[in-house]
Amino acid sequence: MAEIYLAGGCFWGLEEYFSRIEGVEETTVGYANGQVESTNYQLIHQTDHAETVHLIYDEEKISLREILLYYFRVIDPLSINKQGNDIGRQYRTGVYYVREEDRATIEQVFAEQEEQLGQKLAVELEPLRHYILAEDYHQDYLKKNPTGYCHINVKDAEQPLVDAGHYPKPNQQQLKAVLTEEQYHVTQQSATERPFHNAYNSTFEAGIYVDVTTGEPLFFAADKFESGCGWPSFARPIAREVIKYYQDLSHGMERIEVRSRSGNAHLGHVFTDGPQELGWLALLHQFSSSAIYPERANGRGGLRLPAILYGLILTFVVCQPFQNLAKLDRNNQPISFFLTLQAFIYVNTIEKCIMVRKR
Repeated sequence: MAEIYLAGGCFWGLEEYFSRIEGVEETTVGYANGQVESTNYQLIHQTDHAETVHLIYDEEKISLREILLYYFRVIDPLSINKQGNDIGRQYRTGVYYVREEDRATIEQVFAEQEEQLGQKLAVELEPLRHYILAEDYHQDYLKKNPTGYCHINVKDAEQPLVDAGHYPKPNQQQLKAVLTEEQYHVTQQSATERPFHNAYNSTFEAGIYVDVTTGEPLFFAADKFESGCGWPSFARPIAREVIKYYQDLSHGMERIEVRSRSGNAHLGHVFTDGPQELGWLALLHQFSSSAIYPERANGRGGLRLPAILYGLILTFVVCQPFQNLAKLDRNNQPISFFLTLQAFIYVNTIEKCIMVRKR
């Protein structure tokens, strides 16, 4: 077992969120790294402690890196002394470690987050100096009070964890070498393909849609629906952090552009006029994605992933990213896979396929 201490605003919600993640064996809430070694809820304004969640986790089920990625999913890492509606020094963010060897992992995740955000984080990174257990009524607060206040969506714990570090973006020269002309224009130059002229518009097989430039999973096929617009449409991403949104004022219109996180590939646009029960509508271009179909793979029970990655047959490059597909079950339950990579050259399309077979 290992432990880590995380400050992320009001500790009620953060504790409940982490208690739902597989591999987290025990949680408590308390006050960490203040100016003195004792405090209570009434005194934390004076003693400068941070509301903190103590996690004990099974390293055979979940790594420290994964814990931190779950953490960054629900905090605002740029906000100083404020999370949600809660304002004050006790609501600052921080990662407090007890094992010196953990610092390198934490620093690596911090560096990746800063690169993605383009700004320095406002999250403290310190060794744990002291931790005072909070009063009993704070422990498991949202389990005792299911309708109680919470500044985060604890159901975000149910979304699959997709590690951006496993899906690096190729450089422009590599992309030009492996993408088709249409794929390059759409993903790199924000071009728009003609509606009703793509492979995935009318396809509703079970599977996963991934970024064609990196292989990063983006959408579940289960969240795809017929919008009548001529482009594949999805109600939500596979996990909220895999998609980035930008204001798009091109062509005299005001729209929200959708791009992939790791590849920064143009995917399409998001609108709010989808089915009322969904409330979210992403229009995805064919040339920006590939699809994984569990029921295909030439009848051998595997996953067929059409993908254009780094070169013609570079199995050592693509093997590592797809090990993470084992964690993309809809209910966040691990699926056992072993990976067999096989390159195909189609006579007409020169399309590569990666065969991911079930164990």
